[in-house]
Amino acid sequence: MRGKPAPKRDIKPDPKYQSKTIAKFINYIMKNGKKSVAQKIVYTAFDLIRQNTKQDPLGIFNKAMKNIAPYVEVRSRRVGGANYQIPYQVKGDRKLTLGFRWLIGASKARKGAAMAVKLQAEILAALNGEGSAVKKRQDVEKMAQSNRAFAHFAR
Repeated sequence: MRGKPAPKRDIKPDPKYQSKTIAKFINYIMKNGKKSVAQKIVYTAFDLIRQNTKQDPLGIFNKAMKNIAPYVEVRSRRVGGANYQIPYQVKGDRKLTLGFRWLIGASKARKGAAMAVKLQAEILAALNGEGSAVKKRQDVEKMAQSNRAFAHFAR
């Protein structure tokens, strides 16, 4: 590794909910530096959640992210000429990063609606333990479970 690692930047909380998690999620949705468009998508999705469930959308989002974020994942490692998929425990920020990535990917994969509507539908599906993002988490954890025999290579 050359040079020193990039510094960890502290992001400001979002203007509406004062949450750093939501601010980070908005940054993940953002394309081409258009933050106002990303904010409009997220806030519209949250308004739709509030209309449909009559509950706080921030709490619903956090519960949905708990259902999406993985606890274990597999990483490839070359040992003695063979590649093994070794299960590793997912640490702090990576858990959130993977959850955001899967939620946005699952929302984009849905067809025939505005992004805010698709995002709202995927968040509500994740809250109920359904949807593509939750299925992705289950697939990753199933892969880690089936490869736990190689866990001793993790060191």
